[in-house]
Amino acid sequence: MGKVYIGIDLGGTNIKIGLFDGDLNILKKTSVPTEADMGPDVVIGNMAEAALGLVADAGLKKSDIQAVGIGTPGPAAYSKGIIIKSTNMPTFKNVPIVKMLNETLGAPIAFDNDANVACWGEYVAGAGKGVKDVVFFTLGTGIGGGVVCNGELVHGCAENGAELGHMIIYPDGRRCNCGQRGCVEAYASADSTARRAQEAVEQGRKSSLKEILDKKGKITAKDVYEQVVAGDELAIEIAEGTAKALAITCVNMLHTTEPRRILFSGGMIAAGEVLLEAINRHFQQQVWTLKKEDVEIRFATLGEDTGIVGAAALARHNYGPSK
Repeated sequence: MGKVYIGIDLGGTNIKIGLFDGDLNILKKTSVPTEADMGPDVVIGNMAEAALGLVADAGLKKSDIQAVGIGTPGPAAYSKGIIIKSTNMPTFKNVPIVKMLNETLGAPIAFDNDANVACWGEYVAGAGKGVKDVVFFTLGTGIGGGVVCNGELVHGCAENGAELGHMIIYPDGRRCNCGQRGCVEAYASADSTARRAQEAVEQGRKSSLKEILDKKGKITAKDVYEQVVAGDELAIEIAEGTAKALAITCVNMLHTTEPRRILFSGGMIAAGEVLLEAINRHFQQQVWTLKKEDVEIRFATLGEDTGIVGAAALARHNYGPSK
């Protein structure tokens, strides 16, 4: 079989871990509770124990691990292997995660932001495969992002670049959780899409969403897109606002890094063609007419395995046999 790679996706609730061969085929995978409130030692111990369990289950030894990749929520000092702080894991402050994992697993560790790792996974093995320049968005509670230029991830001078959700698209617009106003995240994340719909209903707009709000006490992005399909006027208006915000962001990224493909991932892409068609339509309405652009706007394809595939792929990229 040869050497294997481990990909780890560290979340606030669960840790996803995958064991991969040199061609990035998944041999085994698992998920264990993070237990973030127990502190870094317990979390990293859980991570290492589960990873070594996969290795043993595959009939392999620790020495068969070529490298390990891990994606975590930021901010972090990635080149130093340190998680500076995490909103999902409040006990994590200046945690030397790479050093701690290396001591247990005995293999080199590739460490990066979770959105960058997911971006790399799609670039290597998903919807970005076969091109050199990719922009990647995750649409969930917030909006994360990653950028690949000429085959390499973009990090920035302090290693926390590609915060694509915090590009300001509407100056002095809605307040974002980051403290800025007018971020695309404040308009087009799953939470923001739902929030804009709920605010409109609470302000008296007629909509089938009112019955949902009265029954459940809240509106979700899933509710909005279900009512779009049903033809609800307000739901369509809200969804169009989300698509326009994302399209403007795509135009901005086109003129910044000129990607060949722009990919969308995360829970919101379950809305399907209703969302993708609207983004593409608004993109064509917003983009310049000086020349025809060949950029493709697509959904990501790796699904729930994006994080572990990307982490293993990054480990191979950084510490593969030819490195």
